[in-house]
Amino acid sequence: MGRILKYSAIGLVVALTACYHATIDTGLPPSAEVIDKPWASGWIFGLVPPKPLETMSNCPNGVAQVDTQLSFVNQLVSFLTLGIYTPMAIKVTCAASGRGAIPPGASQIYLEANPAPQEMQDALTRAAVLAFTSGKPVFIRP
Repeated sequence: MGRILKYSAIGLVVALTACYHATIDTGLPPSAEVIDKPWASGWIFGLVPPKPLETMSNCPNGVAQVDTQLSFVNQLVSFLTLGIYTPMAIKVTCAASGRGAIPPGASQIYLEANPAPQEMQDALTRAAVLAFTSGKPVFIRP
């Protein structure tokens, strides 16, 4: 019996020291503008998520990266409240511009400003065929 208790305690210590971390990268170049909320309030083991962050007014060019993390302290608070209050850290990095970099080897199809519907359809068809035959992405640009 003592052995099971010992291994359970070791497992609990290891689980409490682990940190959950997820990063979403949109591919847009990052700017210096960062929105950081270290104590976003979630409830009932995260089943009720934190309120959404208002990023549109702070990030006019969009979002480059979103990091969510349950730090050791966040998990300790969650443990002490029996999972009722589950805080997490959210960090949003704004984008420097609204367009991501085109990867190397990708093809581009250029359109004039305000193309006619048929021109747009032709460009989409060419892009689809080129992407299928080359196996690489194709971008349609104005």
